[in-house]
This record gives sequence, C-alpha cells and structure tokens, in this order.
Amino acid sequence: MQMSNRSTITEFLLLAFADTRELQLLHFALFLGIYLAALLGNGLILSAVACHHRLHTPMYFFLLNLALLDVGSISTTLPKAMANALWDTRAISYQGCAAQVFFFLFFIAAEYSILTVMAYDRYIAICKPLHYGSLLGSRACAQMAAAAWGSGFLNGVLHTATTFSLPLCQGNAVDQFFCEIPHILKLSCSDSEYLKEVRLLVVSACLALVCFVFIVVSYVQVFRAVLRMPSEQGRHKAFSTCLPHLAVVSVFVSTAMFAYLKPPSISSPSLDLVVTLLYSVVPPALNPIIYSMRNQELKNAVRKLFPYILLKHP
Repeated sequence: MQMSNRSTITEFLLLAFADTRELQLLHFALFLGIYLAALLGNGLILSAVACHHRLHTPMYFFLLNLALLDVGSISTTLPKAMANALWDTRAISYQGCAAQVFFFLFFIAAEYSILTVMAYDRYIAICKPLHYGSLLGSRACAQMAAAAWGSGFLNGVLHTATTFSLPLCQGNAVDQFFCEIPHILKLSCSDSEYLKEVRLLVVSACLALVCFVFIVVSYVQVFRAVLRMPSEQGRHKAFSTCLPHLAVVSVFVSTAMFAYLKPPSISSPSLDLVVTLLYSVVPPALNPIIYSMRNQELKNAVRKLFPYILLKHP
C-alpha cells in the first residue's frame, strides 16, 4: 500500500564525502576555504559596484545581480555539506531538503537568465551602441533583472512542488551531497507522478536551450562587429568586457550539461559527486576571479575599497 511520502519520510540521508574522520575534517576545511573565497570575491564585486558611481551602468548592474545569485546558490549547498562533515552526520530534514531544492533551482535558473540578459547587454553595447541608452535604460534594466529573478522563483516553486508531491518508497538515501531532483526522483514509486516532473524538466531544458542559442547568436554577432573595428584599442576594450562573460557562461553550461547529459555507462557516485561540485560550487567561486582578471575598471574600484574599509575600521 502506498503511503504519503510526508508521513513515511521525515529526513533524507545525503552522500558522505568520506568514511574516515580525518578525511571528513579535510573536506570541511576545503569547503570552508572555497565558501569564504566565494563570499569574499562576490562581496567585493557587490561593494565595488554599489560604492563607485562609475560602475553604475547596465553591465555592472547585471554583474551585481550575478554576484548576489552566486552567493545565494553556494550558500544553499555548501554550509549544510560542511556541517555534516564537521558533525559526522548525513541527515537533512524533509523540510530542509525541500528548501534546498527550491533555493538551488531558484538561484541557478535566475543566474542563467541573468547570463542571457548580460549577453543581450553586450550585443546592444557593441552592435547597436547608438541605441544603448534607449534600449538599456534604468527602467528596462530593472525590468529584465526582475524577470530573471521571477523566472527563477517560478522554476523553483514548480519543480519543488511537483517533486515533493511524489510518494517515495525506495528509501531515503540521496546519492548526492545536497538534495537534487534526479536523485530524489529515484526514490519515487509512482510512475505517473514521476512522469509529471520529468515532463517539467524537459520543458525547463528546452527553455534553457533557447537561452543558450540566444547567447551563442548574440556572441556571433558581437565577434563579427568587434573584428570589423578599425582600432586595435577598441577591439581590446570590447574583448575585455565580452570574454569574461563568455568564460563564465562556458563554465556554467559545460559543467551542467555534462552533469545531466553524460552517458549512464560512465556514471558512478564518485563521478557524479565531482561533476556536481564543478557546476554547483566552482562557478560561484570562480566568477569574481574571471570578471576581475581583464576588467581594469572593476580592479580599480576594488582597490579603492580597501582604503575606505581601513578608514571606517581603524
């Protein structure tokens, strides 16, 4: 007899990173370092954009949103993984698992939407510079950012509600270090309910593909325009604003695609764990480094923050 999943499961067991106490503490220290680096890097970007008037432009406004989403996404997964490693446990409550699924999908979907909007921003800036002010005014930027956050929220609500309405009868062990939908679906014992979430995942994947095609087409047009520029300095400046965004998109999309599209024949718990770490943890920590490497304006703004911080806290 099928019973309600809520009445039979009160907690889930996440995948442990290691069996020995020493390795668990090593993983805790490693993840703490990555988490603090992500918070510091994205925090510096947030402070630099907020405090420097020269960075109050559409490109940096969207970068500020990206930094906020990066902080949110990595804060959804790593703190619980660190706590479990530190306290030698695998448990996460039913409500905690549902919250983790919702917030992770919310932040990841919103981040992908922001990356799509940022591609549009670079396309307008380089291919239609005379229309940049009219097409990307403050109101338009706010509306696009709100649409990105709203789409992420809707994505999180739909997937979480569908997934956690499933009756689960295959145990409570989730073969991942955080609650992830494909691994929760493996615990389902209702094919009809299971197919509802699968169809929803297919729709989400199609929307993600549309965004990816839009990004690729935008950058094809951008690079064609850049290569036609007569000035070498102009080409260098254009590339310095486009290449970091392209690198971030490449890391984000390639790791996520490999995580979900890799052949079952090469799938294993350890490989799944590594790949999931690559797309869920590495991008939020790497994005601030990628954006600051070639962006002199951002570097200068970050440098100016330190004297201000020292003066505020003698």
